[in-house]
Amino acid sequence: MQFRILGPVEIQDERTGLRILPTGAKQRALLGALVVKSGHVVSVHRLIDELWGENPPANATNALQAHVARLRRLLPVPEPGSGEPHHEWIVTRSLGYVLRPGRSTTDAQRFNELAARGRAAAADDPQQATELLRDALALWRGPALEGSVRGDICAAEAAQLEENRLTALETLYDACLRAARHDEIIGELEELTTDHPMRERFYDLLMVALYRCGRQAEALSVYDRARKRLVHELGVEPGPALRGRMDAILQHDPGLAAPGAPDRVASVVAMPLPPRPPGPLPGAGPDATVLSLSGEIARLQHRIERLSLEHEELMRRFDRLVAQPAAGQ
Repeated sequence: MQFRILGPVEIQDERTGLRILPTGAKQRALLGALVVKSGHVVSVHRLIDELWGENPPANATNALQAHVARLRRLLPVPEPGSGEPHHEWIVTRSLGYVLRPGRSTTDAQRFNELAARGRAAAADDPQQATELLRDALALWRGPALEGSVRGDICAAEAAQLEENRLTALETLYDACLRAARHDEIIGELEELTTDHPMRERFYDLLMVALYRCGRQAEALSVYDRARKRLVHELGVEPGPALRGRMDAILQHDPGLAAPGAPDRVASVVAMPLPPRPPGPLPGAGPDATVLSLSGEIARLQHRIERLSLEHEELMRRFDRLVAQPAAGQ
């Protein structure tokens, strides 16, 4: 049997293939809390907090017992010789209740195992890493513990699982770049930067993917979008990693080249260009001129922004220095 919490809480009976869904928010919260703390006693007090928060009913202990009894009836009875705990999944202890997992697993455990294997394979075998990580992410059916988050136990677990999911996504797309599959992931990364605008790593990966597809101006515009969002929402500048990526793109850093093509990119960057004749080059159409101008405009915009920031900082320092004598009088 598998307890599934990567989405709405449910139970998968592997003997029959049937899905068992708890009815009611409190039933889902109770099962979710017991699964999260599987193998450990959860006190009556904590379970009451999990189900009712700061406004428990006068008969909260009796109400909890009734919910536990209904949940026990919902769980399938293990077959003799299956190795599962006989009849009772949920056991009463002196201080509370414990879910005995037996040979059962959770989809969260499976996700973490696949994600760990994907991370381990990323450096040496990015293709295998992408397969493992996509298998891990395919286990998600929605937000973790959806419909069960009423108290601290499920809320903390849901937050940790979501962080694990986002980290797995970052590792997945980094592996895709290592496998030279940059052209396949641009749309997915665009969506992720919209859904998680404070997550700088997604902007970073998107910039590299666009640059490798020959879309330098768009890569720089992604940085501009990230910076404006961070400044507007948090009042902070992008971190060193994202700023460094922008500088690398402006300088055509050979390290940005896709695997299998570094020599070609490096030679283009290292080779000195001949003097450019006045006017457009022979055979160069308007598209080439537009692309050249867009890249130059993007570079100038970033220089202007940097100078503006330096000016603002100098003015703040000037104002502080001017105010010091007045404060001492």
